[in-house]
Amino acid sequence: MALTLCGIFLLTVSTSYGSDGILRFASYYGDHMVLQRSPESAVLWGYGPEGALVTVVLSGPLKQEATAVVVTDGIWRVTLDPVEAGGPYNVTAATEDSKATLTDVLFGDIWLCGGQSNMYFFLNQVFDASKELALAEKYPHVRIFMAALIESETELEDLVKVEIPWAVPSKSSVSGFSAVCWLFGRYMYDKLQYPIGLVESCWGGTPVEAWSSSRALKQCGLDDELMGPGNNSVLWNAMIHPLLNMTIKGALWYQGEKNANYNQDKYNCSFPVMIDDWRMAFHMGSGGQTAPDFPFGFVQLSTDIKGSKDEGFPNIRWHQTADYGFVPNPRMKRTFMAVALDLPDETSPYGTIHPRDKQDVAHRLTLGARAVAYHEKDVVFQGPFPNEIVYDGFYMNITYDQKVSVTPSYYVFEICCSKTPAQCGPQSQWLPSPILRWGPTTIQLFAAMCSRTEVATAVRYAWRDWPCDFKACPVYSANRTLPAPPFLVHLHPAKGHFQEKL
Repeated sequence: MALTLCGIFLLTVSTSYGSDGILRFASYYGDHMVLQRSPESAVLWGYGPEGALVTVVLSGPLKQEATAVVVTDGIWRVTLDPVEAGGPYNVTAATEDSKATLTDVLFGDIWLCGGQSNMYFFLNQVFDASKELALAEKYPHVRIFMAALIESETELEDLVKVEIPWAVPSKSSVSGFSAVCWLFGRYMYDKLQYPIGLVESCWGGTPVEAWSSSRALKQCGLDDELMGPGNNSVLWNAMIHPLLNMTIKGALWYQGEKNANYNQDKYNCSFPVMIDDWRMAFHMGSGGQTAPDFPFGFVQLSTDIKGSKDEGFPNIRWHQTADYGFVPNPRMKRTFMAVALDLPDETSPYGTIHPRDKQDVAHRLTLGARAVAYHEKDVVFQGPFPNEIVYDGFYMNITYDQKVSVTPSYYVFEICCSKTPAQCGPQSQWLPSPILRWGPTTIQLFAAMCSRTEVATAVRYAWRDWPCDFKACPVYSANRTLPAPPFLVHLHPAKGHFQEKL
């Protein structure tokens, strides 16, 4: 049984995948795939005749034979011993009467790529697409897989449809694959020099609620709300839940545009809770093989409308960090973020909401992954963020947590004037605060524009949909590779000054 909602096919009952009794692997196993390398163990599962004994054999650089398991309720499942990165291997599942074999299997790191249209954005749409496509065949150990776009009102045990089966990269195979996901995998392979498996499961124009389980939404008071297309949990049910048995290294996420005008004020809850819930579910689904705190990287929203005064995008950028302004933070541990607000694309043929520079986005994600997921020392992966802000009635002095490269700007910093800090909110008047001077780690703003009865009680940075032109924001890391993320700080009086230590 099925129904159609707003033109989208919506499954209403779970499919009985193993009812035909044929021995086979689940939908997302296939020739050319990547399985998670040691120290984690890969999980293999599939369907077979009820009560049959299934033995899984791994053959290649080393041979491994798993203990036979019994098919129960039409399903068999085996957890391999840990296997070091490399290959190729053949994986065979066999009963007395039949067998199913996967060929050219590699062991490496599996990264799941999710979100909406900027993650779905194809490699053939980026700047220098022909060059990127030509490079694909030089990375035969970076393998790709893509789930098809399906919704379901119930949690499915397996994918209903596969858009791109596991494939060795070529111009044609990566052309319609996620650019951010592919480029991340390619850049990480350059660093790691062992196989990378990329699993894409994303859908344009979808809110975070569609990718969240009902138990996660309940924590944010969102479990009873519907919207279409993209009802609560329908993509979690059909495109994430079926993957839970897979052992993965980590996840990448590019989403939030849809929530700029839908449950915007709840995103500081719904997004961190979704991460928590995915971590728990993948850990449980893989029998404890996927880490309970697996690394989670995301792209902070880029831009949409130049000159817009709407604060939807700035607010979502802030909420993406659980209102801390940076990650990792106490609420969002083992996360990393690629700031993208300095990468606008005014002439994008796909709409300004879809910038074509996905190379810088992916590169910034790899810096976070190297530091957070792979524990690489001395990798700078965060842009400058304030340590302390002091206001004396005339000047605002900002001290950053690292050396900065500064370009003078009149309008990107703003202050809010009010009689008390409590009066400064979203509807307050924010006034441009120009940069006067700067040092290796400091910036001084002119902040004497408040009236005699008011003081500057808050300061914010880059709080606009489109705060600057391409790679031309005022504050970057010392080598100008990483932009400072936006921030919003309410100041509190101390010793005759307004200040905040962060």
